[in-house]
Amino acid sequence: MNAPNAIDTLAPLLEVRGLVAELDTPAGIARAVDGLDFELHAGETLALLGESGCGKSMTAGALMRLLPDVGYIAAGSVKLAGRELTTLTEAQMRASRGGDMAMIFQEPATSLNPVLTVMQQIGEVLRTHRGMRGSAARARALELLDAVGIPDAARRLDEYPFQFSGGMKQRVMIAMALAGEPRLLIADEPTTALDVTIQAQVLDVLVALQAERGMAMLLITHDLGVVARMAHQVGVMYAGQLIERAPRAVFFSRPAHPYAQLLFDALPDASRHGRGELATIRGAVPPLTTRFRGCRFADRCPQAWARCHEEAPAWHGAGERQIVRCHLYDSREAGRDAGRMAVPDVAAPADAVSERKPLLAVRDLKVHFPIRRGVLQRVVGHVRAVDGVSLDIRRARTLALVGESGCGKTTVGKAILRLIEPTAGKVNLEGRDVGALSGAALRDLRAHMQMVFQDPYGSLNPRMRIGEIIGEGMTALRTDPALLGPAAEVRALLEQVGLRGDMADRYPHEFSGGQRQRIAIARALAVRPSLIVCDEPTSALDVSVQAQILNLLGRLQRDLGLAYLFITHNIAVVEHLAHDVAVMYLGRIVETGAAEQILAKPLHPYTQALLSAVPRVDRAADDVAQKLPGDLPSPADPPPGCHFHPRCPVALARCRQDAPPLASLADGRRIACWLHVAD
Repeated sequence: MNAPNAIDTLAPLLEVRGLVAELDTPAGIARAVDGLDFELHAGETLALLGESGCGKSMTAGALMRLLPDVGYIAAGSVKLAGRELTTLTEAQMRASRGGDMAMIFQEPATSLNPVLTVMQQIGEVLRTHRGMRGSAARARALELLDAVGIPDAARRLDEYPFQFSGGMKQRVMIAMALAGEPRLLIADEPTTALDVTIQAQVLDVLVALQAERGMAMLLITHDLGVVARMAHQVGVMYAGQLIERAPRAVFFSRPAHPYAQLLFDALPDASRHGRGELATIRGAVPPLTTRFRGCRFADRCPQAWARCHEEAPAWHGAGERQIVRCHLYDSREAGRDAGRMAVPDVAAPADAVSERKPLLAVRDLKVHFPIRRGVLQRVVGHVRAVDGVSLDIRRARTLALVGESGCGKTTVGKAILRLIEPTAGKVNLEGRDVGALSGAALRDLRAHMQMVFQDPYGSLNPRMRIGEIIGEGMTALRTDPALLGPAAEVRALLEQVGLRGDMADRYPHEFSGGQRQRIAIARALAVRPSLIVCDEPTSALDVSVQAQILNLLGRLQRDLGLAYLFITHNIAVVEHLAHDVAVMYLGRIVETGAAEQILAKPLHPYTQALLSAVPRVDRAADDVAQKLPGDLPSPADPPPGCHFHPRCPVALARCRQDAPPLASLADGRRIACWLHVAD
């Protein structure tokens, strides 16, 4: 693992003692942060782990004094370089924010002002905290953009946020945070929505700048791979409390708290593919309005006993500089096993024998969007979002389509279902030409192919009850009568995806993110499809909820023989779920084959870089991620020859002129690369 060595200084830069932050809600007082104690030294990174609703972001808000209107600090002390922050006036805190301490927010698109240029936004920080104006401020802003790796920084200073990609916007946020030269940087899920290649670049920027400036960093994340890459110390939060603290190496070698162990066991990886289901954490984080009596995790803990429900645990030592809030480590409970829980290896049925003939066959699919300009809106070019994609999916198998954002993955999925009309190519589902159908024939075929979208809340009608949403497809697309009756079948579908049948009368906003994704899956299943296109269905979910959704998809595939086109940039999910993998770059497939082949021995330079960039909990110290220079080119003006050649470290002269075909190799995979394709 590539985390830098911890820096041990005598006096901590940040001291937090007994911090309590409360929210005055209609349901009562929610204690979002409850008695938090930790310290952070200069040059050190503390990672806070935990599910959504555990209080991680509220901790950051309390430290910055940026709580919601209904929030307030009820008790405790926060000292930065010996200065008490909780007693400062708002004017004094404004001077401290951005100067002494700064924060990178999870969603840069909503944190950057859309009507101000990047220079204006960075300049405001420089003017307020460094007293810099005019040419001096511009020169400093240029240095900051260069430092975070934005190409052509002089030109891009005067551009607006919408002209930047997601990774670039996040780098602008980092530049703004660093403009005031803070001693403490708080990063709240800084890479959650980024591709692995952009994520690797952003993490490298943070590590380099921390080493250069000696900043302390509080990193909030649920990605254990990022923690392994970045952290010196790890803190696990649950229901507003810290429940475990340990140095990174100790934590990753032996997590102590049952909750931390379950977070590890919920991680998807290749070792469990075909062997069994991921471990899941039953139930959910309790409401923070709860007046807790015993251990807050007791109701979900497989190792809990009577004492856990009646008495709140104290801190106990669990190893070298490792402490845990759990009765298992109390010396009075010496007879109980405080070791790592064994994860039951649930044997998975063997994959159904797939037909040799593919269920879905896509040949030379193209989707080109016209670029129109002028008063007459003449076509002056095309955005080649999908530029000749061919792929096959057989019954009861999963094809993972992976690649960076902007490479055309989602467009492929929508074009297959004709939610977007293809420009050229053929899509054949169950022997029927999807592109040749219309009217009633197309509606009939739509019952055989469905889509689960990335954002379930945005794809569910907020004005309709769940039962109506699921039943709508049955009425519109199903030709066979329901055997149980519509209401009974909706209840059966909800139970099939792990929800209660009586939830059919609720609205989407009454469910959590993981529950809404289950509802979206139930809606897709309502018309009994043979193919489901899953577009990043787990990208915004905690690892525990992600494990539940992946287990559900696996069970449905085994029970119903479903085929999945799984669009994702999460390689760990691919390792666990996929049978086959297709790697996409700028509208084209560059490598495809069995998942075991591609993941174990990638051949295309882009696939190698993509897999190398994935942060892993088991990465060796000498395993350095490959760096991809630059960003994805515009599909409106793709490079000639191989589209990847401007970023390829081993490009040949021929790569700059001729596009390689997708050719078959002896091991069964197909690859588009002149290094492996013979004339």
